[in-house]
Amino acid sequence: MGAANWNETGTSDFVLLGLWTPPPLRPLLWAALLAAYLATVLGNGALLGLIALDQRLHRPMYRLLAHLALLDTAYVSTTLPQALVHMVARRATLSPARCGAQLYVGISLGSCETILLAAMALDRCLAVCQPLRYSAIMTPPRCAALAATAWALGFLLSVPNAVAALRLPFCPGRPPVDHFFCELPAVLRTACADTTANHMLVYGLGTPILLVPLAFILASYALILVAVGQLPSANSRFKALSTCSSHLAVVGLFYGTVTAMYLRPRGSSALPAKCHKLVAVFYLVITPVLNPLIYSLRNREVHAAARYALARLRGSRAVLR
Repeated sequence: MGAANWNETGTSDFVLLGLWTPPPLRPLLWAALLAAYLATVLGNGALLGLIALDQRLHRPMYRLLAHLALLDTAYVSTTLPQALVHMVARRATLSPARCGAQLYVGISLGSCETILLAAMALDRCLAVCQPLRYSAIMTPPRCAALAATAWALGFLLSVPNAVAALRLPFCPGRPPVDHFFCELPAVLRTACADTTANHMLVYGLGTPILLVPLAFILASYALILVAVGQLPSANSRFKALSTCSSHLAVVGLFYGTVTAMYLRPRGSSALPAKCHKLVAVFYLVITPVLNPLIYSLRNREVHAAARYALARLRGSRAVLR
């Protein structure tokens, strides 16, 4: 971390300002964030359990969805529990090692999600455009290879940004991190050196990490629309599009917030500091809560798997009695 020093604590720890809220509302905000975290863990955990236990969900779409649920759970777990602890503590500080680890893991998991969403778009494109060959193309080994590629590329492509940020000098008297976790843009604002190269790196790697998967997703859905338009009946067209609606909703939620945070022009006043935190809360807290709901509320196969799991649970309880 170079010459990192915080002149009030005498250590190299990073001081986080956290989420601003009026003191009377802090207990309510803390309870809301705790409820969101528990809902994320329980919702995604339940989805993972259903996919693992029900053979009917052992298909490429649900295998990739299981990785998305795992990503969302890991993503929110890297930051939110710490933020909850800091909200009840007198001072929110992180050591350079913990801040650096949180920064790197956060970037990596977000990068993994962009590539995984592109893999899910490919799966939907093949299911709609090549229904007869779909099972032969999307075999379990190929599905596992797609998921492994998303994880590997996400963590590899995040190394340059994390290393470049952590090599910056953080001088005595530097401002605190105006955020509730060590996020890359917020950490860069506290450095006492020119961060132009870092911002150029953010934009340079943001293109392959964010925009290339997005372009692939849009191209996949263009092919899907062409294929759907050739279907003979309105009912078959509706069925084909309904299998893609959940994925499109998740893509919109994720890209809308992450792009606003990482690919906005440098120095833009469109998002004040408080708005940065609100955007971060949305993609870090709200989106992982909504994802399992989006994929399960209108999904008959997930409903059937849930009913089957409940029936098995009731049957096992009856046997124990």
